[in-house]
Amino acid sequence: MAEEKVSGTEHKRDKVVHAIFGCGRIGYAVAKELKKHGTDMIIVDIDDKKVELLKEEDFIAFTADISDPSTVELIKGEGKPEVVFVMSSNSEVNRKAVKNIREKLPDTSLVARAIEPGDKEALKDLGADIILAIPDLTARTALEYLERLRYRKKVNGLMGILNELKKKPDARLGVVVHDSPDPDSIASGLALRQIAHHAGVSADIVYRGEIGHHVNRAFVNILGIEMRRIEGEEDLLSYDKLALVDSSQPGANNPVTDKCEVAIIIDHHQVTNNKGKVDAEFVDIQTNCGATSTIMTNYLRELNVPVDRILATALLHGIITDTNGFKREAHPADFYAAAYLYLRADKDLLDQIETPPMSTEMLNVVGGAIQHKKIKGSYLITSVGTVANRDAIPQAADYLLNLEGISTVVVIGLCEDTICVSGRSKDVRVNIGEAFARAFGDIGTAGGHATMAAAQLPLGIFKGVKDRETIMRLAEDAVSRRFLSVMKEEKTE
Repeated sequence: MAEEKVSGTEHKRDKVVHAIFGCGRIGYAVAKELKKHGTDMIIVDIDDKKVELLKEEDFIAFTADISDPSTVELIKGEGKPEVVFVMSSNSEVNRKAVKNIREKLPDTSLVARAIEPGDKEALKDLGADIILAIPDLTARTALEYLERLRYRKKVNGLMGILNELKKKPDARLGVVVHDSPDPDSIASGLALRQIAHHAGVSADIVYRGEIGHHVNRAFVNILGIEMRRIEGEEDLLSYDKLALVDSSQPGANNPVTDKCEVAIIIDHHQVTNNKGKVDAEFVDIQTNCGATSTIMTNYLRELNVPVDRILATALLHGIITDTNGFKREAHPADFYAAAYLYLRADKDLLDQIETPPMSTEMLNVVGGAIQHKKIKGSYLITSVGTVANRDAIPQAADYLLNLEGISTVVVIGLCEDTICVSGRSKDVRVNIGEAFARAFGDIGTAGGHATMAAAQLPLGIFKGVKDRETIMRLAEDAVSRRFLSVMKEEKTE
């Protein structure tokens, strides 16, 4: 083997570097990318002419046979290699190189290219830490591009509506979040409002009901999120266009009526109520996301809309709460979106939001739920009476699900003229969202996920009853019978 010379750049022997063995098309692409990120490299290739060209590009390069054990000693003389990439197009050469490197550099991270079908297992057995199979990488890259293309088409459709709205003087967009909105709904509305403002369109986040949950109130107050509370459709009709976020069915836990024309619908919940229609100029329902905040984060990224610390904190909290800290209905998309947001979020504000004091009212509701509980096997059904804060009902359900021996919880409460039902389950055999849709979908609005569900039922024939305690007894009996009947049917199917 001829003696090789290092290019004119001085290289310190104690400096940490990366090494590339085999610099064909793939190896060269890796070298260029590493150089772009300021990484120092040693490149080894058997082709003399190629090595000379690499030196002209200011790479440290040698001519040598990468399968020869002495080549490893050659690069050791130029610095401690932190990572070695074995990237030639010859399967046998790559195997020999991996074997030599692992024997002589046991602590070095080793990335090897697989050429033939049996290379993956062989290279792994020889000590490669990471194996690159170009066909697999190409397929994954193609899927990633397809996903980006899908988002690009989606955001183009959304921007088409906003650009049309921009042409109207003083036009306003109403971003409708669901009644008594939770963090995912609020954060998604905040993101859509930011996108609208970026497009030059005035927008308001509007909601009906109360922000009752103490964590949700802290969320809104600490981040200073401005929202408009409305009473009903008359307020909505004042907007030129409406967007419905974190909800897909007009009238289902939101103030939208048949008189209101919805232009935009963005949600992550599966549509389970056949009575509800999903009809708008722009519809994006992605059930492969655990939160609508994930969808909105991807919109912001695709549109290059600035994400400040308040918006990032809001969206990150929305994803965390709707996936229960990534333990419930979480998907890869949620982790990717959260990683992007985490770098921009204010961690101190996030901590303040997640640990506010619990109100006395909330404690009383949870206490009432415990007092009135009825247990049937592993099912717990209870009522909390009339509540001013409807968010107390799902919080009570979350708390009761922790009781020993309980797998499924149903909590019933009366909110003004609506019976509100919240369900939670940790039984893998139960999809409580589908169970709620079957049990209550024909008398109200109902649905949810495999582990959590909600229903809103009108008082109907009970509306004339003035005694609230009597209404609750009748409602609890009716809800219990319907739910248990559906669960019995599911077990016999």
